[in-house]
Amino acid sequence: MRTDGKRLRNCPPMYMVAAHFMAKRSDAMNMIELDIPLQPIQEYLHRVRKEGHNVSHLTLFIAAILRTAAEYPFINRFVVNKRIYARKGFQVGMVVLKPGDMDGTMNKIHLEVEDDVFTVQDKVDAYIAQNRGSGDTNSTDKIIRILLSIPGLCRLGVNLLKCLDKHGMLPKGIIDASPFHTSLVITNLASIRTNHIYHHIYDFGTTSMAFAMGNTRMVAKQVKGEIVYEKCLPIGLVLDERICSGTYYAAAFRRLKEYLAKPELLEGPAKVVNREI
Repeated sequence: MRTDGKRLRNCPPMYMVAAHFMAKRSDAMNMIELDIPLQPIQEYLHRVRKEGHNVSHLTLFIAAILRTAAEYPFINRFVVNKRIYARKGFQVGMVVLKPGDMDGTMNKIHLEVEDDVFTVQDKVDAYIAQNRGSGDTNSTDKIIRILLSIPGLCRLGVNLLKCLDKHGMLPKGIIDASPFHTSLVITNLASIRTNHIYHHIYDFGTTSMAFAMGNTRMVAKQVKGEIVYEKCLPIGLVLDERICSGTYYAAAFRRLKEYLAKPELLEGPAKVVNREI
């Protein structure tokens, strides 16, 4: 019945029952921290910028998780009303600050699993350009404006949206506009010169992962018996543990780190695309 996902009925029993014991996404949050070595990223960005491609750190990370999801599609699942779904499409929710303003707006970027890093950069640029304008710049802003236009309408409207979403009856137009119905939420806190956090995943909607990038830091590691320090980009991850196993998550994030260690692998179409639907 849902327009944004297909219900999965053959998942291992442990995951089917876990959605009943942990009915809310906030019940099922697991948190982990990744330190991504910065040198390979910096070298790659420097090279492609000389070639005329203005790729950002944020885009590179989005492209890497997109390519990872192409190989490990379970991380693009979601749970609603104790049911597990395979998501149709891949969307990234992201806040964009308005020029000269402390506040911003949030909508989502629609991606295809076949997109490469340069296509992702084009879509990120278009999304930022659109949402940095003044006034209502996306469908999310317009819906919020309507909900706040009449006293009491916001409470009634939000409760109605939650009920419709729970039962798979939320209209496609609302889902397409909602920043809460995404594959993941990402925030680059380094852009405002602060450290990474563990960003919550919302109980409303379908977002199963949140990523928060922060200020770079030096991380100790052992090389040939000696302790050396490596400059890293720290990322706080919050994950819904009901969508796949810890082993699956671990394999997926090892692959993510491999992509970020060799960003040239993100150029061109994905060589491996595993689809659930």
